[in-house]
Parts: sequence; C-alpha cells; structure tokens
Amino acid sequence: MDYARLFRLDGKVAVVIGAGSGIGQASARALAAHGATVVAADLRPDAARTTAAMIAEAGGRSEAQAVDVVQEADVRRLLDEVLARHGTLDVAVTTPAINVRKPVLAYTADEMDRVLAVNFKGTFYVLREAGRHMAERAGGSIIAFASIRAQIVEPGQSVYAATKAGIVLLCRTLAAELGPRGVVDTPLTRQIKNDPAWYRAYAARSAFDRWASPDEIAGPVVFLASDAASYVTGALLFVDGGWTAIDGRFTPPL
Repeated sequence: MDYARLFRLDGKVAVVIGAGSGIGQASARALAAHGATVVAADLRPDAARTTAAMIAEAGGRSEAQAVDVVQEADVRRLLDEVLARHGTLDVAVTTPAINVRKPVLAYTADEMDRVLAVNFKGTFYVLREAGRHMAERAGGSIIAFASIRAQIVEPGQSVYAATKAGIVLLCRTLAAELGPRGVVDTPLTRQIKNDPAWYRAYAARSAFDRWASPDEIAGPVVFLASDAASYVTGALLFVDGGWTAIDGRFTPPL
C-alpha cells in the first residue's frame, strides 16, 4: 500500500454540481488540487466558468458546464456528455439546495414543491444517473450533501429537513443496491449569517463556537472521493463542528 498516495485522485474524473459557489466550489478546487480532472457544473454558467478558471490558475484541470438539477433530462445530458468526452466518471458530487424558512402551517404547496424539486428530486436524478454509469464500470464515488437537519429538527425547516433526511436514505439504499456490484457559510445561509443574533445562536451550538467555512468541508469530500474511502459506502459523515454531539436543539426567532 502506497500510503503517501492514498488521497491522490490522479487520472480520475469528478463532476461537481453546484460548483459555482460555497461548498461546491471548495470541493471542486480541492478535488482538482489532489489530481482529479474536474467538471465544474452549476445552474449559473458564469459561476461555473469562474470556478474552472480558479482551478486552471492553480495548475489544475477543469472545465465548466451548465446544469439544472430540477430538469431530469439535463442531469442525464451532463453525465452522458462527461462520460463520452472523458471515457470515465469516477466521482459525482452534488450540493444544490434551497430552503424556505417558515412554520408548517404557513407553508404553501408551491413552496413545498420548489424545495422538493431542487433538494430531493434533483439529488435523486444525480444519484440515479451517476449510479447507472458507475454500476456499469463497477466503481466510483457519489457524494451527496445532507444536513444535521436530517437528524435533528428545527422549527421552520420542516420541508428542508424532510428532503435532507430523504437524501440520507436515498444514499443508503443506493449503496445497498449497488454494493454487490462493486452549518457552513454559503450563499444559502448568508441571510441568517448577516443577522448577528442568528449568527451567534448558530455559532454557539458548535463545539468551536463558530461557523464552518466551505474549505473545511472540502477535506471530507476529497477523502470520500479517494481510495482512502474504498471501504466506505452508505455512510453518514457528520461534519458539523460537534453540533449534533453536543445537542442540536435550536429554536429560531420565527
């Protein structure tokens, strides 16, 4: 075993959906820094190109693609094109999510449909299409982002939490089916971070008394994508600064 190269990703092709900002951008840059060729995909083409340019400036290999995870055909098109162009799809990372913060009794059907479409259905499309390609070649890594809300509730995040819990079970089920074959500072959380009371309330729940940066999430992504995680599947990895270990309860000022 060459332990010095255990986390290297040379020769691997990684697709990062949501690579235009936040955790997706940090993940794309980290994967490229460890040798992967990265396809930076995002709903916003300009944002995807910015990330690809950052990777290129650092000496990495990357290209930009546009994708809308809500559109089933668009997800299939993206992954099919990556496979056709590069001959392999080794890593798929999906991060897009939206949230509507309000009590259950105030939620509208349209709001629920929006959150379900992006968070749950969008992730499902990526898991299914990436899983299909990886099953054919009996190998690969799929990394989908959930949330501590998949485990611990917070008033005002009912549908968001339900989608994240659903993602966990989707991943576990996919791992079971394919196995025999072989709070972070992001644009999504910027609104509550900019409120001093919210920022402190969330920071205080962490063992480190602060928020995470996207760069602190990139390391676990590299680990899961590398051979160091070759015997990890269907696992739920908490990267939450000890929030769930300490407590996890929080009542927001709705």
